[in-house]
Amino acid sequence: MQAAIAEVVGNGAGRGVLRAGSIAPPFRLPDARGGEVSLHDQLARGPVVLAFYRGAWCPYCDLTLRAYQEVLPRIHALGASLVAVSPQVPDESLATADKKSLAFPVLSDAANRVARQYGLVFGVPIRLDAIHKGFGIDLAKSNGDTSNELPVPGTFIVDRNGRIAFAFADADYRARLEPAELLRQLEVVSCPDTESSLSSSS
Repeated sequence: MQAAIAEVVGNGAGRGVLRAGSIAPPFRLPDARGGEVSLHDQLARGPVVLAFYRGAWCPYCDLTLRAYQEVLPRIHALGASLVAVSPQVPDESLATADKKSLAFPVLSDAANRVARQYGLVFGVPIRLDAIHKGFGIDLAKSNGDTSNELPVPGTFIVDRNGRIAFAFADADYRARLEPAELLRQLEVVSCPDTESSLSSSS
């Protein structure tokens, strides 16, 4: 597994990820319950936390989504919303939302079209593919296609103007943005005076 992760990192997965200051690519994606969610509509209510994850089969994604669910009231208190995106088909997304009791939209990004615009998509190397199959992970079934591609897990904060204010992505899928850091960054975006007052007092 260590060698497989090193290969993904060495192949440059995630090197083209969008950074802070970039315009966030717009999207409209199906949610787990048959509706649709657009970035534009979410931004009309305030900043958006956009979390890309690999799938329900990934234990690190499971932990991340559960951890973000725990701080969801604080995200809402900062005037923001949270949206999770994966290449899973809607039925898989529904299972994810229900099993984890997630109270935020879980969206299906067919063929990683949106994740590709954010610079996250990579082809799964043969070594990692063999490990997936050994664990009984069937990406073709989960994602509804045979591309054998995944997104690098990433979390973005998009401000009201549609710009990426903060971005975190790591080709080593074990590295995730901690909820405490997410909230700290979101506070800066939601309350810009906080950042200036901290700067002036330091």
